[in-house]
Amino acid sequence: MAYSLRSYIPRLLLGALLALPLAGKAQGTVVLTGKISSKTADTVAVSVRENPLDPKEQITYARVDNRGEFRLAVTVNGPTRADLVYGDDVADLFLEPGNALEIRFKGTDLSSTVRYKGKGAEANTYLSELDERFIENDGFQVLPDNINLYEAPFLSFLDYRRKEERKFLENYGQDNELTPAFREFAKAEIDYSYANDRLTYPDLREQVVATESRLKMTPTFYEFLNDKALISNSAALKSEMYQEFLINYVHHLATSTGHQRSDPDFYQVCYDMAKTQLADPVRPIIMGRVLQESFRFGHVRQSATMLENYRSVDTNNRFYPLLQHDFETHKAFAIGAPAPSFKLISATGDSVTLRQFAGKLVYINFWRTTSGLCLRDLPYAADLAKKFDGKNIVFLNVALDENEPAWKQLVVGKKLPGVHVRATGGMRSAIARAYAIQDVPAYFLLAEDGTFLNTKPKRLSSRAAVDEIKQSFGKASTYSSTLPASVGK
Repeated sequence: MAYSLRSYIPRLLLGALLALPLAGKAQGTVVLTGKISSKTADTVAVSVRENPLDPKEQITYARVDNRGEFRLAVTVNGPTRADLVYGDDVADLFLEPGNALEIRFKGTDLSSTVRYKGKGAEANTYLSELDERFIENDGFQVLPDNINLYEAPFLSFLDYRRKEERKFLENYGQDNELTPAFREFAKAEIDYSYANDRLTYPDLREQVVATESRLKMTPTFYEFLNDKALISNSAALKSEMYQEFLINYVHHLATSTGHQRSDPDFYQVCYDMAKTQLADPVRPIIMGRVLQESFRFGHVRQSATMLENYRSVDTNNRFYPLLQHDFETHKAFAIGAPAPSFKLISATGDSVTLRQFAGKLVYINFWRTTSGLCLRDLPYAADLAKKFDGKNIVFLNVALDENEPAWKQLVVGKKLPGVHVRATGGMRSAIARAYAIQDVPAYFLLAEDGTFLNTKPKRLSSRAAVDEIKQSFGKASTYSSTLPASVGK
C-alpha cells in the first residue's frame, strides 16, 4: 500500500469508522457466493462494523470447499461498507440489502483479481477498479515527495487527483447502473479524501520535512472550510473519510484558537467544539471519537466529566455503553490516574518505595540486562541524569532480571546513575503486572503527585526527551487547574 494520507491513517483507526448505515433503512440480507482458484485458505469472511465507535467487527465466515466454492449470507442495516477477507488479503465491499453477489478471485491475490457479477456487482467493481487505478497508483498518492512540495504545487496535485477521480466516477456511472446510496458514498470518498488531505497537509509536512520550519499558509488555504455543506453532510455518513475529516476539523478548530495537543484542556476544547460546531446525526459520533482520544491521551478526571456529559447527547444510548467500557479499559493508565505503588530493594540494599519520591517527577525505566535495546539506552540514561542533576526529578530504573548478581555487577561496576532497583520474578513480578509490562524497555513519566503524566514518554535516547521532561515540571498542577471548568456547556 502506498504511503499517503489515505493509507497513512492506520487501518485499525479507519476500521472504527466503517459501515455506518443510512438512518431509517430497513435491515436486509446480502448473499455472496463465489469461487476461489488456487485456494490458500479454508475460510472466507465478510467483516462489518455497524457501530462507528465500536472496534469490534461483526464477522461472517464461510467454509471454502474442495472446489474452491463458498456461500455466505450477511445481515446489514441499510447500505454498508464492509471488507471481504481471505487469508491476509482484503478487498473493499459496498453492500445493500437484497444484493446477491457472485465473486471470483485467485487465492494468491484477492485484491487484484477479484471480479463480481450479480446484483450489487457494479458498485463493487467500481471499488476494485478505483483501488487499482488510484489507491495503488503512487502517482495519485500523497507520498513524501509530494509532502515536500510547497502550498501551491501541492494544491495543484490535490485538484488534479480530485478531477481525475470525479471523471472516473462520472464515466463509470454512465456505463453502469449505480444506486443513489452508492453514488453518494463514492462522491463523499472523493470529496473528503481531498478535504482531509488538504486540512492535514501542514501538520504532516512539518513531521516529514524536518529540515524546514512549519509552513505559513496563505490566507486562502483554509477557506474551503467555510463551506457549511462540507461540514454538515448527512449524505456522507457512510464515508469513513467524512468522519476522519471531521475529527481533524475539530482538532483544527482547537489549534486555530491557540490550543495545542499538549495543553491540559485540549480534548475538553475539542469536545466542546464538536458539540457546538457539528450537527446531528454525525455530532455524537465525532464527540465520541474525541472522548476515545481523551481516554488514551487526556486527564482521567476530565474524561470522566465529559463522559458523564455525553449521556445528554446520546439520547438513544447507542454509543454511551461502548464509551463507558472504553473508559474503564483505559482509566488505570490515563493521565492523572495514581501510579501503582511498590516496595523494591536497590542495588545498595536499601528499600525503595514510590511514596518516598513524592513532590518529584519520576521517570521510570523498566529494563533487563539481557536486552540489547536496553543496554544501548544506558549511555543516554546517564546523559539525561547528568543534564537534570540537582533538578526536581528522579530517574528510577526497575530491572526485571532473574539474575541478581549479573544485574548488581553491571549497576555497581559501571556506576550507573539514578536509582536502581530490581523486581524479584522479572517479567512475572508484581510490579511488572501492575504496570502491564509486556516487553522492555518500557517507560513511564510520573507527576510530582504520583499520578501518571505520560505512559509513553520519549525514549531515553530521543533528542526530544530533554524538552519533554522540562515541559513536565509542574504540569500536574496545570492539569488540576483546568478540572473545575465546566464541560460541554
